[in-house]
Amino acid sequence: MRRYARTLVAFALAAGMAAGTTGWVSGDAQQALTGPPPGSAQWRADRALGTELPDPEQATPAEVARFFAGLSTAEQQLLLVRHPSVVGNLDGAPLELRYRANSLALAADDDPRYRSLAVPGRQILAFDPRGRGQVAEVFGDLRTAQRVSVVVPGSDNDAGTFDRKVAAHGAPPGMARTLHTAAGPGTAVVAWVGYTTPVGVGIDAATGSLAEAGAGRLTRFAEGLTADGLPEPAVFCHSYGSVVCGIAAHRLPATDVVVLGSPGMRADGAAGLRTKARVWAAKDPTDWIDNVPNVRFAGLGHGTDPTDPAFGARRVPANEARGHAGYFAPGTDSLRAFAAIARGTAAPEWAETPAEARDLAQAPVLEGVAR
Repeated sequence: MRRYARTLVAFALAAGMAAGTTGWVSGDAQQALTGPPPGSAQWRADRALGTELPDPEQATPAEVARFFAGLSTAEQQLLLVRHPSVVGNLDGAPLELRYRANSLALAADDDPRYRSLAVPGRQILAFDPRGRGQVAEVFGDLRTAQRVSVVVPGSDNDAGTFDRKVAAHGAPPGMARTLHTAAGPGTAVVAWVGYTTPVGVGIDAATGSLAEAGAGRLTRFAEGLTADGLPEPAVFCHSYGSVVCGIAAHRLPATDVVVLGSPGMRADGAAGLRTKARVWAAKDPTDWIDNVPNVRFAGLGHGTDPTDPAFGARRVPANEARGHAGYFAPGTDSLRAFAAIARGTAAPEWAETPAEARDLAQAPVLEGVAR
């Protein structure tokens, strides 16, 4: 009982510290957006092709991909025009159709929060205006990319805040854009805000309910990429997004799971994630997340710090990053390492400082890196 009491005290202290952190306030409880895309009832009832269409909720991404592969171009275009909100969010549908479908859906949406998403030339792979809104945007040529990455952000992200004016590398599109620029040709990066995130610091951020719902959506999204013939992605998970990735890991098709600024992954160690993917972790010395106790009790907290050597993740150097949102800042050791992972290269091109060398000595390292 003393141990449990200490745990509760630790949470109280953590909540107090977090509430006093600039930019973070107690958040309102959020209702996770689940279920099929908007317009699914009309899609299910449509017999324009003389057959039933795949159920957006029940059909697997692989089944969706096979269905579209059996259609003519004219039939695909007919469904695109009749049901843009379904086609644009249907995992397994060809990405080119999804881009066009979401362009139509955004053009028809008069909500001012989403006006910037409708700018021509953007590659919007998913768009759901319900609630706070969800969105995914692609940077690079996803169809021809040899390596694909997905950025999963944490709290206070949705379609309405997607284009907010913050540091160029701090919001989801900024993270994805800078990673794509650093990784270079042959890569593509998706900024994925496809789940209901917590707002501020509150019970949602301290529990796993939103992450549970998000994990299912992330898994289906990644399965949709591979069903469409794209490579398994490397997944970069920031803050509460790392909780989503931790819960999804055992079923997530991914080459790498990279967590940064993580409060924990709801696992005691990398082995507990039960994933074939390589697991990486980064935390910079100025990140306030280090003040959050890594405990789990009565549904609160997310467990062991993934950068703890005992966790067993490969440590990514992040001594040049600053703050909780600085991991993708150009010129940092963390971005250089992320770019190497995104490219799939064996030896990252960061220059080791004594501090970085110490970090690398404390945990498993990238294959091919000479100490």
